Amino acid sequence: MLTLPQTLSFAVIILMMAAFIWGRLRYDLVAALSLLAAVAVGVVPFDEAFSGFSDDIVIIVGSALLVSAGVARSGIMEFALQRYAPGVTSVRAQLALLVVTVAILSAFVKNIGALAIMIPIAFQFARRSGVSPSTFLMPMAFASLLGGLMTQIGTSPNVVVPRLREELTGTSFTMFDFTPVGLALTAAGCVFLTLFYFLVPARERNDNGLNAALAIENYSAEARITATSTVAGKPLSALLRISAGEAAITAILRAGGLRIAPLPDAILHEDDIVLIEGGQEALDRLVAQAKLEVGAGRGKGAGPETMAVEAVVTQNSSLIGWSAQHLMLYDRFNVNLLAVSRKGTRLNQRLGSITLNFGDIVMLRGDSQTLPQFLKDFELLPLAERQVLLGSVRRGLVPVSILIAAMGATALGLLPVALAFFAAAVAMVLFRAIPLREAYDALDGPILVMLAALIPVSESLRTTGATDVIAAVLADLGHMLPGEGALALMLIAAMMVTPFLNNAATVLVMAPIAASFAANLGYRPEAFLMAVAIGAGCDFLTPIGHQCNTLVMGPGGYRFSDYPRLGLPLSFMVVIVAVPMLMLVWPL
Repeated sequence: MLTLPQTLSFAVIILMMAAFIWGRLRYDLVAALSLLAAVAVGVVPFDEAFSGFSDDIVIIVGSALLVSAGVARSGIMEFALQRYAPGVTSVRAQLALLVVTVAILSAFVKNIGALAIMIPIAFQFARRSGVSPSTFLMPMAFASLLGGLMTQIGTSPNVVVPRLREELTGTSFTMFDFTPVGLALTAAGCVFLTLFYFLVPARERNDNGLNAALAIENYSAEARITATSTVAGKPLSALLRISAGEAAITAILRAGGLRIAPLPDAILHEDDIVLIEGGQEALDRLVAQAKLEVGAGRGKGAGPETMAVEAVVTQNSSLIGWSAQHLMLYDRFNVNLLAVSRKGTRLNQRLGSITLNFGDIVMLRGDSQTLPQFLKDFELLPLAERQVLLGSVRRGLVPVSILIAAMGATALGLLPVALAFFAAAVAMVLFRAIPLREAYDALDGPILVMLAALIPVSESLRTTGATDVIAAVLADLGHMLPGEGALALMLIAAMMVTPFLNNAATVLVMAPIAASFAANLGYRPEAFLMAVAIGAGCDFLTPIGHQCNTLVMGPGGYRFSDYPRLGLPLSFMVVIVAVPMLMLVWPL
């Protein structure tokens, strides 16, 4: 018989899940309403209502989002992609490469770290293939969960279970005791995800902020080939390979006013000027990777005394009708024009000779003390939400080194995951791998609010004793089932509980139940403890049970109800493969 607090806790959870599936309210609002409801009915105490905001999971997810954004800005992932996987063009082959790589990495480093380092490559593949990033991100998150099952350090449940076995039997699980079953699940899962990726709905991230309202199709910019440029003396095709189709070369200008058609076999010489058209990020990567020079060689530094911003030419701006060349913009105001964007128009002339119009969006670089006054004097509207780095020196190895250091610190047990990734996020900003304004964009507030609000709600299941009720029901069912059925029951139960507790808490709650469950049925505990670890590590049904699922929700534009479309059949596959493998490796 359920007590009143248990009934109320179940009711809040059921209503919350229904609201998530209904999808009419955004997920963070549903989570906030669920928290208020849980407090109102008394299953979450007043002083515990905001405990989720200090939970490690919130720190881990927010930090991982920022670290991933820093790696994405570095361009190092695109460089690796062009060098080691230039011929991977089909969506299925790209997905296979992504899920296998994430799964293998997840066996040896924290799965959220493995996922974070591969997300930028997923976006690059999506741009190359013309598909939504959602095609790749959810399968990658699921592959990271599967890969973590292969070793003791791959996922939190595998870290907790050995200690519980040692308490029960005097013998702990070792590093690779998890490998036979975990490897079989990972291999089967990667094949499944590659074959059935079409179950993932194509989603686009909703962004109703300033960036969306002022969406820029393409910038027109110019850059100089220098002696240190990686493409000097090479054909234009080398520069086109770096651009990966995201930026177009509209002309090559040579000394003496010679204009050369941008044919792939045209040789790029030192001091040539290339006219480029593309999105801000594409131009940024192209300039950094090819080591081009922008700003006509003036003000090249990007130190603390300089800044680069985007601004709109307003209706009353005195720049209208003038070009940077006629205004002598750099000589008079110490401001460089880096690029211009004009809606619906391709600008294929020298940057300094473009006559500016109302509505143009310009990239400007100048002294941080004088550029704000220049914007005010010429009535330019700065886009404070978008700070650009075009022409700055971006040390691509720095953000990757920061991420590797964080993952190494967690793998060696030197730092907790939350502290390691928080330190990595701070280092990304400190070493300018990502601008401070973009750092706050990368944090993805709605996802963090959802997590923080739901942690005390899900914890109410344990504090009210609702999980003990679940355990009693399982024990009654187990006596009516054969060995493989009892093992499958425990695996499925752990899978059902883990969306409402974090995976480590699921093991702490379910492992003692599994051990007593096995003893009552006359079986050895190892297979049942392993089943709990697998079930706790395999939450494929919701975005809230594991931080990897949460990490891709915002970037993938997923809805709560999208996860079961791929996750439910994958969960069935896990049960079908895991039960016979467990019985083979760990006889009952």
